[in-house]
Amino acid sequence: MTQDEQLQIIRRGTVEIIGESEILERIKAGRVLRVKLGVDPTAKDVTLGWAVVLRKLRDFQKLGHVACLIIGDFTAQIGDPSGKSKTRKQLTREEVQANVDAVSKQFFRILDPAKTEIYYNKDWLGKMGFEDVIRLCSRYTVARIMERDDFTKRFANHEPIAMHEILYPLCQGMDSVEIKSDIEIGGNDQKFNNLVGRTLMEQYGLEPQAVVLCPLLVGTDGKEKMSQSLGNYISITDDPNAMFGKTMSIPDETIANWFELCTDVPMNEVAEMMSEGKNPRDAKMRLGREIVALYHSDAEADAAVQFFVDTFSQRKVVTEAEDAEIPANVIFDGLVSIPSLVVALGLGASNGKVKDLIGAGAVALDGEKVTKLSMPREELVGKILKVGKHQFRKLI
Repeated sequence: MTQDEQLQIIRRGTVEIIGESEILERIKAGRVLRVKLGVDPTAKDVTLGWAVVLRKLRDFQKLGHVACLIIGDFTAQIGDPSGKSKTRKQLTREEVQANVDAVSKQFFRILDPAKTEIYYNKDWLGKMGFEDVIRLCSRYTVARIMERDDFTKRFANHEPIAMHEILYPLCQGMDSVEIKSDIEIGGNDQKFNNLVGRTLMEQYGLEPQAVVLCPLLVGTDGKEKMSQSLGNYISITDDPNAMFGKTMSIPDETIANWFELCTDVPMNEVAEMMSEGKNPRDAKMRLGREIVALYHSDAEADAAVQFFVDTFSQRKVVTEAEDAEIPANVIFDGLVSIPSLVVALGLGASNGKVKDLIGAGAVALDGEKVTKLSMPREELVGKILKVGKHQFRKLI
């Protein structure tokens, strides 16, 4: 593969590459690059939004480089302030570990394990003494920290900025120093943090890392970035029918962007599919099939397409769906809270939003609209729960 062809792969699905000439020089020198991605396990699912940067890391693996995946089991306890208008809730060690256990099993649905080195930043950050922290802080100025956009806005609005938040970029930068990364991948909201790593590496006498920034994937609502807390996400572990159905629900204007960030389909093919006179629904069907095939198989992708056509085009009644056990913690005084059940199954963002869906007639059991907020368990077991147009679960 020529250097131009390699750069074409690296550039796909990015908004900015800082130090691209450095990447090219290192490739020309025949170096196997150490490509870093840091992930804070703040939730239990790898979403398609999270998969954007994991897929970019996989691109480097395909070009013969080494993926250095850093699991932020230490930094997750601090909480990344990127894009936050207020101090975020700090997670306990137990919460972080539960998330680590959940997501660690999902990474290799995208990455090649033979070309992946996994690190936990607690192994070095957790061993730093207070004197080490003071020395680290001496390497960066308050003025530079306050150049960060979200801190500037909060300071101007007289909103609190906690000291631990200021330390977060330095912790992430130390990850780069520790593993001697050549390149760091991040979402475009990570630019400040990634550049801190570049600065610290120079101060420690290392070659500074280049930075590859990817755009944030817009969620299924077409408005906000994909987020588990907002409920507008698709998990890479979703069953094929749910994955395909949720993809079919995205607004037409996001189709091309999803193709670029979530699939390997050449963008000239996408442009043809989205050209004037073409039905965007056909492009969306192709998009859904591509996504399901990536995380399941071609056969399951074909079956998901057929299920969708049968269910929504021919209006057949759904009789089969992924089993979902009714959790004990959604039962109160002998009755199952429907909003709590929907949220617990990952089909809704919050009890309030699920109540809105119920009010709009968007929640059903065996085709009958749900009108009550709580029901006896025996009236639910064995029935197909439908939330929105494309999410189904068989309650057990």
